[in-house]
Amino acid sequence: MDTQKNTALTRALAEVPGPLPTSGVIHIAIPHTDRFTVVGNHLAQHPDLSCTAVGIAVRIQSLPQGIQIGIKALAARCREGEKRVAAALRELEAFGYLQRVRDRLPSGRVITRTVFCNQPTALLHPRRPAAPQHPAAPPRQPVPAQAPAQAAADVPTSAPAPFSLPEPVVSAPPPVPPPPSVASPPAPHFSAAPAPLFAPLVPPPTAPKPPPAPLPRPDELTPELDRAATALLSDLRRHTPQFTLSETDIRQLTPGVAAWLERAAHPDAVRHILTTDLPHPLRHPAKLLKHRLTALLPPPLPGSHDLTAPARPRITATPFQTCDDCDRAFRSPTPGHCRDCREHREHRSEDVRTAA
Repeated sequence: MDTQKNTALTRALAEVPGPLPTSGVIHIAIPHTDRFTVVGNHLAQHPDLSCTAVGIAVRIQSLPQGIQIGIKALAARCREGEKRVAAALRELEAFGYLQRVRDRLPSGRVITRTVFCNQPTALLHPRRPAAPQHPAAPPRQPVPAQAPAQAAADVPTSAPAPFSLPEPVVSAPPPVPPPPSVASPPAPHFSAAPAPLFAPLVPPPTAPKPPPAPLPRPDELTPELDRAATALLSDLRRHTPQFTLSETDIRQLTPGVAAWLERAAHPDAVRHILTTDLPHPLRHPAKLLKHRLTALLPPPLPGSHDLTAPARPRITATPFQTCDDCDRAFRSPTPGHCRDCREHREHRSEDVRTAA
């Protein structure tokens, strides 16, 4: 029994322009006339967004304005659970597609608006409206310089009446100043209002990236450290075949391993940190080792003086004394009289001096 053929598909393939590829996808593009949503390739082919996040973004764009797009509302519309929907919304929010903005209503109530932008990078460089530039195009200087005979030769089908219009236009200069005055206000309006709402939380791809951190090096690369680090790197392929390094890679990574060993890191611990939780597939083993040796470098072991508790400051307490006159207890470094008795003695000595 022969295999049934889809005649409609065969007819559609025949209408595809150009030769059909022998492998890969073949697109049959049928124009939509209703119920469609325009999605940019910057979202559909985003290198850092998961397919779930891209699908949630397309679903949000297809919904009309004012519909709830919370985690529970989207989970009710999609087959994904609330955890996957929440993770997808966090991805979209990290790349600027989704924003939550707090706004205050005229009544004083503060609400949270959920805003979705289909192209967040375009808001960083808003396009100015080109309408104000068109009125300045017709009144050009070369038009009145042409002779009537030459203008009539250029436009033979037009009536002679329009050629009398350039004269009053040239004599009256008001059309010249409007372009700068009209074009200047829209710039602050576009750059001031929407930009803060959709400022992406990640730098654009064209932003300069900081230089990578250098590979750590020991204070003194002794022959013993160099030999131990080289042996550890060469022995990695025995435990993990993916780390079959070349001699050039081993020479470049040896100072980093020597820095770990200089800080009293055990070789087994270094090997475990470098070979666990590997990505699949592992494309660049030397780059992964360099990253882990740099980012996970432990601090030096503290010395014995660093582990001792700091000495507490010694507080000297003033001892108690007993007053010689009233036997009252008071604090003083030396024995004698309390404050009241000293004042009483001073007043009595003054009275004696005044009486004398």
